[in-house]
Amino acid sequence: MNRYILIRRLRGPAILLLLGVIALLHESGLVEFWSLFFPLLLILIGVLKLAERAALAAAGDEVPYAGSPYPYGAAAPAANVAQPQAGTSVVPTATTDYRGPEGGQS
Repeated sequence: MNRYILIRRLRGPAILLLLGVIALLHESGLVEFWSLFFPLLLILIGVLKLAERAALAAAGDEVPYAGSPYPYGAAAPAANVAQPQAGTSVVPTATTDYRGPEGGQS
């Protein structure tokens, strides 16, 4: 598994762990909950963001997951993009307006 994906998946559990530890310390009377939770939450999010950036920089041109042919930050080439065919739901088959198909008065 890619380190970047691993760090992204650990963000939620890390915040819940921080919440639990601060709540436990608050129940034991050691700290005030709100005065300590928000600064530590911002620090935790910042550290995780820095770790994500470091993991992306260390990955270089690795493929982000097994099914992707494109490296990080690269867009798909325009030649590989499928063009809509006439007659599909995206492109109508014929364009006619109130004047008729030839553009004259009907």
